[in-house]
Amino acid sequence: MDMSPMALWSSMSLMAKGVVLLMVVMSIYSIWVMVERYIVFSQAKNQSLKLLGALSNVLTKSDYQQAIDVTKKYKQSHLAKVIGSGLLEFEALRRDKRNMDPELTVEAARQGMDRTAMITIAELKENLGVLATIGATAPFVGLFGTVLGIIHAFGKMATSGGGIASVSAGIAEALITTAFGLFVAIPAVWAYNYFQNRVDRFTVEMSNSGSEMAIYFLKETGAGNESKASIG
Repeated sequence: MDMSPMALWSSMSLMAKGVVLLMVVMSIYSIWVMVERYIVFSQAKNQSLKLLGALSNVLTKSDYQQAIDVTKKYKQSHLAKVIGSGLLEFEALRRDKRNMDPELTVEAARQGMDRTAMITIAELKENLGVLATIGATAPFVGLFGTVLGIIHAFGKMATSGGGIASVSAGIAEALITTAFGLFVAIPAVWAYNYFQNRVDRFTVEMSNSGSEMAIYFLKETGAGNESKASIG
């Protein structure tokens, strides 16, 4: 029995070949998503580490515009997007002479960071749904190809009048599609879980950074002290 790829391909029915081609496309697409997301997440992590080092000295000087310029240099950083939006809101309201409420300034900055964090999370999850879909459907696509292959094999046996030995090669070829489906699905599921965990970690980092910036804004405006004084 010739089990070479070309022999297997030539013996497959037209529909079975279509199933194999579909799984090849799914495999290539999932690999592209894995590589693309890995690059994006790696850049986000590396640039965020550089951002925190660059911001520490600037924020101690209360130079908000320079801090905003620093965040703009790290466009791939998830933390830069969140912190930058908070600084923009804070600086805009701080310069607005009509705004006399420091608590309003801090709250606007906090809401700006929350909105940006939600948008950034959605951007980080881009194409992850593709991996989940491929991981869930690829085994069934492979099983569908196997069913088609077995139907094709038994159809040959019916026309040739031979026994099971005459179609054993066809059945083996049909089962390959199931193995191919698992081969496509398993890495997709692994990658989806890996990237989802990284998104969760980035979400926690953005939440912590937003809280720290809100505390920083409260100290800068003295809103917390004013609130305590009014209560007392």
